[in-house]
Amino acid sequence: MNIVSRRGLEQLISLHPETRPALARWYSLASKSRWEKFEDVRATIPSVDRVGEVLIFNVMGGNFRLIATVGSGYQRLYLKALLTHKEYDRKEWMKWA
Repeated sequence: MNIVSRRGLEQLISLHPETRPALARWYSLASKSRWEKFEDVRATIPSVDRVGEVLIFNVMGGNFRLIATVGSGYQRLYLKALLTHKEYDRKEWMKWA
């Protein structure tokens, strides 16, 4: 899995530093994975949801949502946003769906 980009993830973490340990674990798991379809993602990270081409990863028990889009047949993840639950509920992230 190619996560585009590590620097982008660091920028998202800087907005919510308390997520660093959870996102470090997520990054380690996701970057080693070989996903070809959504079911592969769900097998690796069961709490993921999909809306269109957007993957929504729960972070820290659902207190945050990591929003990503997929490319190259699930071989690339483009990180879009790290949202609090309140920000997520505004549904502005749906512009990527």
